[in-house]
Amino acid sequence: MARMLDVYLHSDLIGHLVQDSGGRMVFDYVESWLNKPGATALSQSLPLRTKRFNSKECRGYFGGILPEEAKREIVARNLGISARNDYAMLERIGGECAGAVTFLPASQTLPELTHSYRKLAPQELAEILKELPKRPLLAGEEGIRLSLAGAQDKIAVRMEYGDIFLPMAGAPSTHILKPSVERFEGLVFNEALCMKLATEAGLPAASVEPMKVNGIDYLLVERYDRIHRQDLGREPVLDRLHQEDFCQALGMVSEHKYQKEGGPSLKQCFGMLRDVSTAPVLDLTRLLEAVIYNYLVGNNDAHGKNFSLLYHGVGTANLEIRLAPLYDIVSTIYYPELSRDMAMKIGGEYSSENVMATNFEQLAEEAGLGKPLLRARVLQMTERVIAALGKVNIVYPVAEKVASLVRQRSEKVRDAFRR
Repeated sequence: MARMLDVYLHSDLIGHLVQDSGGRMVFDYVESWLNKPGATALSQSLPLRTKRFNSKECRGYFGGILPEEAKREIVARNLGISARNDYAMLERIGGECAGAVTFLPASQTLPELTHSYRKLAPQELAEILKELPKRPLLAGEEGIRLSLAGAQDKIAVRMEYGDIFLPMAGAPSTHILKPSVERFEGLVFNEALCMKLATEAGLPAASVEPMKVNGIDYLLVERYDRIHRQDLGREPVLDRLHQEDFCQALGMVSEHKYQKEGGPSLKQCFGMLRDVSTAPVLDLTRLLEAVIYNYLVGNNDAHGKNFSLLYHGVGTANLEIRLAPLYDIVSTIYYPELSRDMAMKIGGEYSSENVMATNFEQLAEEAGLGKPLLRARVLQMTERVIAALGKVNIVYPVAEKVASLVRQRSEKVRDAFRR
């Protein structure tokens, strides 16, 4: 028997996600959305049309909303469903997702904007952070319908005036909390340094802060896809901005997020951004700088799900599509057990240790950029990163070691490109 979820973008019903009698997931836009002036596609991989999207066409986007790898398996066990059943998982946890999409059983209506939250005392927050490895996203807990992509433990919360609240019944969040990972020394401080350094070097990046509660380190990440919208005569309203990662936009499933496994290449990323960005000249430059920055800090895990599109003015004639701020930047080379191969090749080379100026020149050809421009941009970025290292407040030992590693790499690249 077929089952159906209503798909909302902001507060508009835009389509139906259906699991047919054979267990396959398909998607249809509703006629009212297709006929609405300013109607916006849910994804670049799901353009507005009357024809139904089959499972192969729509799984890249819908499956890309869900947790990945071992976290998906644990969530599925906790919910008593199959880890491969994207529809069933969205039905259970698809309330507060990345972007502005919400999933509801067809028998339910979208809740009013009077959202519900539960305040967390420090002890309760600490218990939740300890519980996340066994209960990712708190899936299965009464009243919580939350989904975040990725393979790392995390939880979405609302933060107001220093207090932390747990969103209930799909209410919007403002921040993501990422606890420390025992396997990787100082991961919280590694990511905090790389993110703060990106901002100091002039790259748009999510705001982060390392925090501690009852002896547990965690990273507090401000969501760039959530805003406080001011309504005249009313308190500011917490609202969602729509977003999708590059894998979703290209219709590629999360399991193949690495280029070696059929995931996006930098050539595809630059090509897609050039086609869809409202300000392609600015965004192509930002993406190029992000690629160079990831290379300099040794973030070999910069795959297709770690770059996103951000949508402003959804459902209006003033739609704006831009490259989203950077997120999830970690110096993976700090951990010797992790791969030295990059998630996406730079000019035909996977190994970050073997990338040379000629590889960046090849990247320039692939991305449709001028070689002199790219060479100059690499040099500029090395100087910006080295200068920024002197401005970032470095407190933790792991951050000091990562900073030293980044400085060495940046100086080496600078000297090579000056020849």
